Order: sequence, then C-alpha cells, then structure tokens
Amino acid sequence: MRYKAVLFDLDGTLVDSIPDIAQGANLMLHDLGFAALSVEQISTFVGKGTHHLIDLCLKEVTQQASIDPTLQQQARRLFAHHYDHQTKHSISKVFPGVTEGLDRFQQAGCRLAVVTNKPMQFVPDLLRLMHLDHYFDLLVGGDTCAEKKPHPMPFLYACEKLGVSPADALVIGDSGNDSIAARQAGIDVLLVPYGYNEGKDVQDLDCDGIVFSIVEAAQWAAQPNTTH
Repeated sequence: MRYKAVLFDLDGTLVDSIPDIAQGANLMLHDLGFAALSVEQISTFVGKGTHHLIDLCLKEVTQQASIDPTLQQQARRLFAHHYDHQTKHSISKVFPGVTEGLDRFQQAGCRLAVVTNKPMQFVPDLLRLMHLDHYFDLLVGGDTCAEKKPHPMPFLYACEKLGVSPADALVIGDSGNDSIAARQAGIDVLLVPYGYNEGKDVQDLDCDGIVFSIVEAAQWAAQPNTTH
C-alpha cells in the first residue's frame, strides 16, 4: 500500500445518507410552513455543510436571494432537531464495497479518518448505526476546524493528528470540495462517481483517479507508483 493514511468523505462516499438528510430538511420546511422539496433536488445541496444546505433549501422555497436571519436561525434549530432524531433511526445505507474496501485499507496498516463537512454532533451516531465506527482512528467534522472543505485545513489537521505527511495520505471523496481541498493540501485524491457532487460531473474535476467503489480505491492504492 502506497499510503500511510486514508481520509474519507462521509456523505456520498461511504454512506448514502440522502434519505435521512432529505427527511430532516423536509420536516424543517413543513414546520416552517413550506412545501417539501424532492430528494433529488436536496441531494444537489449537499457538500458544503449543513448551514449551506439549509440556506439553499430556504432560498428555493422562498424564491429570495437573501434569507431573513430570524428564519435562518429557526430553520437551523429545526433541522438539527429533526436530523438528530432521524440519525438515531437512520434509513441511510452503506454504499456497496465500502466495508470490503475499509477492511483492505485497515489490513494494509493504513490509519483511517473521516473528514466531513457534516457537524460533528451527527457523525459518531451515524457511523455507529452503519457499523463503520470501529474502522476510524480520527473523526473530523465540519465544525472541528475553523474552515470547512474546500479549504485544505481539515485535511491538513487530520494528517497532523494522525502523524503522517500529506504526501503519505490519500483522500477519497465524491465532490469538488474534496478534490480542491486535497489538491491545496498536497494530498493525492480519488473520487467516486455515485455521490453528491452538487449536481456536477466528477469527470470534470481534478483528481488522481475515479473509482467506482472503496474496494477499487484500495486496489488502486495498492498498485506501485514510481512517481509517488
């Protein structure tokens, strides 16, 4: 294995969490007196953190370019309440090939971390319910650092905490947030095409490879690379 550490995005990379996110968002909108949005549309709002998702939902239903701060705060409280409850009774699923891929990375001696823009309060419960928590040495949430992805800070923080150089780490994600942050951090990055990339095609993003499962990512990382 060419890498000492692997840093994983969570939503759209390891876990198909849109059912829970959409449920939380639509319950929030219902409480505020707005109509529900489609799961497909909400999926394009995922990537830059919960506050960004909520703001996009509110802009869509109000058809306003700016959001009333009082409405914004109320929406954030409601979403947190509903999503916290939803996470504890999750209908999300682990993507095919995730556990097998994590097993291969772990067996190869890699240190594993989750680096997500999801607020940390939701991360441990989701990983436990998905039976993935035992794989990870470190969890980095969207509020762990002063900046979120696509800023490189969360990936650099993870490398520091794991005691590895960015050159010895690999990022696996599903969006431009991951590829931009990884590139700026000097970390190799693989992307999966099945996740939530804000409605954009991962084929257009700067990365070291596109893989169709975490198993394929582990196979890619195990191949010799004379340039690494």
